[in-house]
Amino acid sequence: MEFDSGAGTGGTPGAERRSAPAGRRGRIVMLVCNGVEGDSRVQKTARSAAAAGWEVVLLGRSPDGRPASWRLGGAQVRLLPVPTPLDRPPRTARRPLLTRPLAYRPATAPYRAQRVKAWRDELRTRRAALAADRRSAVYAAARLAGPRAAARLAQRWVGFRTRQLDRGTALRGTGTPLDRAAVAVWRRARKERCWRRLWPALYDFELAYGRVVDELRPDLIHAHDFRMLGVGARAKVRAAAAGRPVKLVWDAHEYLPGVRPWQHDVRWLPAHLAHEREYAPCADAAVTVSGTLAALLREAHGLAEEPAVVLNAPEAHAATGPAGTGDPAPGSPAPGSPASARTRPGPAADGSGAADGGNGGNGGDGGDGVPSLRALCGIGTGTPLVVYSGAAAPQRGLRTMVEALAELPEVHTALVVPRPSAGYLRELRARAAELGAAERLHVLPYVPYRQVVPFLAEADAGAIPLHHWTNHEIALITKFFEYAHARLPLVVSDVRTMAGTTRETGQGEVFRAEDTADYVRAVRAVLAAPQRYRAAYERPGLLEQWTWEAQARTLDRIYARLLHQVAPERPDHQEQPEGDGNADLRGGAREDRAAAGRPVRGQGTPGDGRGHRRARGRERQRRGGALPR
Repeated sequence: MEFDSGAGTGGTPGAERRSAPAGRRGRIVMLVCNGVEGDSRVQKTARSAAAAGWEVVLLGRSPDGRPASWRLGGAQVRLLPVPTPLDRPPRTARRPLLTRPLAYRPATAPYRAQRVKAWRDELRTRRAALAADRRSAVYAAARLAGPRAAARLAQRWVGFRTRQLDRGTALRGTGTPLDRAAVAVWRRARKERCWRRLWPALYDFELAYGRVVDELRPDLIHAHDFRMLGVGARAKVRAAAAGRPVKLVWDAHEYLPGVRPWQHDVRWLPAHLAHEREYAPCADAAVTVSGTLAALLREAHGLAEEPAVVLNAPEAHAATGPAGTGDPAPGSPAPGSPASARTRPGPAADGSGAADGGNGGNGGDGGDGVPSLRALCGIGTGTPLVVYSGAAAPQRGLRTMVEALAELPEVHTALVVPRPSAGYLRELRARAAELGAAERLHVLPYVPYRQVVPFLAEADAGAIPLHHWTNHEIALITKFFEYAHARLPLVVSDVRTMAGTTRETGQGEVFRAEDTADYVRAVRAVLAAPQRYRAAYERPGLLEQWTWEAQARTLDRIYARLLHQVAPERPDHQEQPEGDGNADLRGGAREDRAAAGRPVRGQGTPGDGRGHRRARGRERQRRGGALPR
């Protein structure tokens, strides 16, 4: 990936449009609330759309508050500073008058605590000065007895009031009766609009992105996930008011009711759910990551049609090298050499808010060489190696993998994670040391997303030990496809969708989530007969439909339909595999209803989307109006 030295974040949008290559099909502005780096789905979406002839500008959030810009294939990435004053509402700076009336104000507590410390220190110094002469020691003790007692009492009083503040702060928003009452009142009073009171910080993104989107004058906005949906919907309304029709595509990465709140506050989830309910009907088309989630979204929001499924599958050309053999891909540097860990220069990685983007790395090509997984672990090709690639959190089940090392004395485990030094991973290392397996647990950083498949292919098995959470049950996550293209036998917990697909295809073993003994059984099974499980990948068409190229065709058809274009059957810029990219959860193909009957601009056909818009209009009327206000 190369930087665009000629177009900074503060560039003139009009100049960008004039300088676009002739024959562009239209301008797409993509919105994401993270720093782009590490989010493989967002990066692949932008790259593939630009390669298909669209002019793409991807707006993300700067992780360090400084604007940045670079090229991602044919797309331009712009990171915007997002000031967040609305993330600190006045309630967080007030003392809880009803529940903790004696608590200090937040700014007062440290001042009072430091003042009383200074007082006691002064008294110690004065006592020492008076007692310098032994004959005056008794006099000094008597003279300072009263002030010392007063200082001790003052310190206890200050400590008490500070603890009252700390306790109130710790409880604020976490589910006290007052918090729950506030949520109930605002939800009843303002319904979908209640997020403005419960979580006004969502509007910080509007203030950071809104004007930039308007200046770019897009033909279509692709809003990634729930936070950007409102930004895209409001930009669509402003464009319509200016006489400029703009289409909105909502890309739902997760099922919001099943998301673990990003902040420990009882207001967070109700506010974000209300925000999504308000703006979901504004989308002209929706896409998501699984058939199960598509059905849930249609039911939850009364969508006129079920969202299209766009799997977060790897790019076909990224799956290079002799998979599963333990050999590096052709052209890779010598194991352990400096080049083996080479990465693209660019903005600092930022994984915040990201959905499970898999081993997204820093998003660059990272040169031609692919790092050697086994070399980084310091082991040879004959050593059994189980790999996990993705975000690290307790609900991901990594502790099960570590506990199993005690029962698998010959097996090494590699965790390829975005932040290897995070506290949770330090805990896992400590536990491995307690089990006497510290040298067999390897915690490694991400590699660029285009290197993930050949990097992982050196392992003997890929693990997905997820716990039972709603979003874990309903999707085939990124690492599932990365392991598949690396032709790794899988060891998958019994979360519904991935377990069902694994059993159907025969590509791995399923174990009971959080059951270390059953995980050990599954690992032993796949290591004992790896070819039996790898044979599943020889099924005709299976891996072809699990490629990003297939998914990109689905997106391109959606863009073309919304802008009344005829989508090209096969883009000239790349070789496309056969098979429908709109695959369902069971590995089969789901018919892309939107692919049929594409009208030419200005011509009407029964499939030109007018029925869809009429149905959406009726839905808005039924819901009492869903346009942003």
